Amino acid sequence: MRLFRHYNEVPVEARGAVVAIGNFDGVHRGHHAVIAATARHARELGTSHAVVTFEPHPREFFAPDAPSFRLTPFRIKVRQLEAIGLDHLFVLHFDRELANKSAEAFVVEVLSEGLEVAHVVVGYDFVFGHQRRGNAELLAELGRLRGFGVTTLPPVSGDPGEIYSSTRIRQHLAAGSPLAAGALLGRPWEIEGRVEQGDRRGRTLGFPTANLPIAGYLQPALGVYAVKAGIDEGRGTIWRDGVANLGRRPTVGGTRVQLEVHLFDFAGDLYGRHLRVALIDFLRAEKKFDGLPALQAQIAEDSRQARHALADYAGPAPGGVPSPPAREQAGDGRPLYQRALSPWRDSGS
Repeated sequence: MRLFRHYNEVPVEARGAVVAIGNFDGVHRGHHAVIAATARHARELGTSHAVVTFEPHPREFFAPDAPSFRLTPFRIKVRQLEAIGLDHLFVLHFDRELANKSAEAFVVEVLSEGLEVAHVVVGYDFVFGHQRRGNAELLAELGRLRGFGVTTLPPVSGDPGEIYSSTRIRQHLAAGSPLAAGALLGRPWEIEGRVEQGDRRGRTLGFPTANLPIAGYLQPALGVYAVKAGIDEGRGTIWRDGVANLGRRPTVGGTRVQLEVHLFDFAGDLYGRHLRVALIDFLRAEKKFDGLPALQAQIAEDSRQARHALADYAGPAPGGVPSPPAREQAGDGRPLYQRALSPWRDSGS
């Protein structure tokens, strides 16, 4: 997959694709359905398939001081999209100029003249353009005038009839229902980051922890979770069972929300390492204890419950997006989600 951070001056081999357009926060099963339809149309037309998305998320642009809501920050979203096996990813910088662009101008300047799209696939609730005045119906009408087709997918739902939706996933996580969120995502929801130095109090209690900030992520329900933690080992990720507390640590006077993860049967040093933590099941809400002995006893009980929950878990595996097909990787050899952090418009890949 090649990554482009602009829609003009696109190489000829990246033009004429079938594209899916959206924010794709979470890259959940509904998004997979949209992208699968994009791939089908691309095969029928004998062309490439791509995603057009926006960074920062428009909601972040219009409300920069609002609490974090994202299921997948930019780098993680790119990794998930790459794993699907796209040919191209167009990440458009959402700024005031793009926000002020009318729906008609977006179709003409971005889709038609810039990307020269062959076909566009969107979800039923797609809106675009200045003040969100464009919708799927207008897109189809403008597409006919500009010579490309438009497919609008109806709502996609799972077995219980619940529609795959980023909003519903956020609601499940806020309610302490990671199992329900994972069912919509198609994988357990993850928080990842660099392990920070802590006060090492967990080690003195017999339960050493790896501490992660959650900046940039939606804040799920505070409390204790059964988790699977992924340790990056070269190009692979080794997953280990564990228990985690997400909260402010009121027993020891903490104030900042952070994720503390205790890995079962693990004695390695994780400080400074990159860690992925998949929330599997919610065990209990965070609470303040009378002292460290009571906290220590509760951690032991949480660990016991987490082991049982993980042994019984039969849902999708963490990081469960299928591996992308083997393709020649454009760029400088770094993983694409690392190259995504490069300055805007530094290259076409």
